[in-house]
Amino acid sequence: MTSTTDKIKGKTNEAVGKGKQGVGEATNNDSLKGEGKLQEAKGDLQQAKGDAKDAVKKGVDKA
Repeated sequence: MTSTTDKIKGKTNEAVGKGKQGVGEATNNDSLKGEGKLQEAKGDLQQAKGDAKDAVKKGVDKA
């Protein structure tokens, strides 16, 4: 996967996770809130992975 793909998937997972948390709050569903938090965290990691790939590519391009 490219860094851009990782970042897009990360943003998507963050948004879906926040949505799940909101629905979980509205329906008082702790399981859904927890699921949303995990998905949001997964999105954060995917974005970090994309950023790391960018940094490595920039370092290689300079060499």
